[in-house]
Amino acid sequence: MTLHRFYPIFDDVAWLRRMLPLGIKLVQLRIKDQPQDALRAQILEARDLSRAHGAVLVVNDHWQLAIELGCDWVHLGQEDLDDANVDEIRATGLKLGISTHDEAELTRALALMPDYVALGPIYPTILKKMKWHQQGVEKLTLWKARTGRIPLVAIGGMSVARAEGAFAAGADIVSAVTDITLHDDPEARVTAWLKACT
Repeated sequence: MTLHRFYPIFDDVAWLRRMLPLGIKLVQLRIKDQPQDALRAQILEARDLSRAHGAVLVVNDHWQLAIELGCDWVHLGQEDLDDANVDEIRATGLKLGISTHDEAELTRALALMPDYVALGPIYPTILKKMKWHQQGVEKLTLWKARTGRIPLVAIGGMSVARAEGAFAAGADIVSAVTDITLHDDPEARVTAWLKACT
């Protein structure tokens, strides 16, 4: 399947209620530090909302719940990979996206035959403290030569204005977080993103 080129990430299903009706077709639910019952309820609602709007939902980290609730995609960071049972994930038919930041992580990810590879942060990001400085769009070109037909996601400090450069450098998909959630008019920002990524 071909994934949409715009890939927002939200930390609460309430964002999906607001944003999916605007036409988002690929979205990640990235929830940290919530009780299992709350996680299950949010993922379940996100699954149903995404299907109702014809969108692909990617569940960050919580692969057991993604399997239990019959979701289609899971995203794992490198630390998550240490604890995840990739064989079980694959056996259930879940598609897998993996974060990468350096050559060793890319090699590890490619060995698992992921359904997409994410590279970040392309630009400085305020989302979380990271030991990696900005990668720069030039690294997207190098990564794309390695990933080949596997979709490459650019993430970290991305904005509507920076999307074109990321695509030109080799990204297949551009992901955004705070560019939407901290914007004065998130709905207008998503509309601008969708236009930039058509």
